[in-house]
Amino acid sequence: MDLTAVREVVDGRSTLPWEPGEAWLAGGTALFAEPRADLWRLRDLSRCGWPPLTVTKEGLEVAATCTISDLLAFARAPGQPWPRARTLIADCCRAFSSSFKVWNTATVGGNVCLALPAGPMISLAVALDGMCQVWGWDGRRSRVPVTDFVTGPGRTVLRPGDLLRSLHLPAAALTRPVAWRRVSLRPLGRSAALVTGARASGTGRTSIAVTAATIRPVVLTFDRPPAATVLHDALEDALEPGLIVEDVHGLPAWRRHLVFQLADEVRRALSRR
Repeated sequence: MDLTAVREVVDGRSTLPWEPGEAWLAGGTALFAEPRADLWRLRDLSRCGWPPLTVTKEGLEVAATCTISDLLAFARAPGQPWPRARTLIADCCRAFSSSFKVWNTATVGGNVCLALPAGPMISLAVALDGMCQVWGWDGRRSRVPVTDFVTGPGRTVLRPGDLLRSLHLPAAALTRPVAWRRVSLRPLGRSAALVTGARASGTGRTSIAVTAATIRPVVLTFDRPPAATVLHDALEDALEPGLIVEDVHGLPAWRRHLVFQLADEVRRALSRR
């Protein structure tokens, strides 16, 4: 899709004043996928030169401009730390309903900022306690949990001109036992429901996160792996009316059923580990 209204593409580091009708450009796979008659200037983040991935003792820093293929290559690379988390990372990368050609261009930050319920990078970041580093156009810097960053379908906490600089995945979360379950109408189709879970090795503290089936991430936390009835009751309380997605990829009743089924499978998997 050509964005015929765009008149200018500038370096992402430009200090030109932010104006209505502008957008940040990373991979552009979503930006160029549909007509955007309101856009006239793009700010190209690929020129910023941010390293895609940075491994430190504090965890993994994922630049917003990191491509899905770069992230998947890290997950598959031998000798890298956090083998459990890397398995989950690879699974979430493969959850994209797109070809490997798109993976070479689409970015982690773009998928999170697009804020689609089925965004697999949102699912990944939620499962691993991801923290968004946000740069405000007014110079402010803030860190926002991914669970709070996405507020609804296509909606985030970003204000005009704000930028998602990176995702931080803490080392403590990257070392935990994890489990995930996913269902879609087709083997390579968009996720209809995706449930992830993690358990702290020392304390047994367990978190179970629901994405894809809900318009925003839903995270449940327990002091220890919950019993089936405890998890069921917690889901009943959390899945308030209007929270389940309704679209061509699955009816709400079916998605709701999947959430309970997949969450219990994740619970049982974590209890065995």
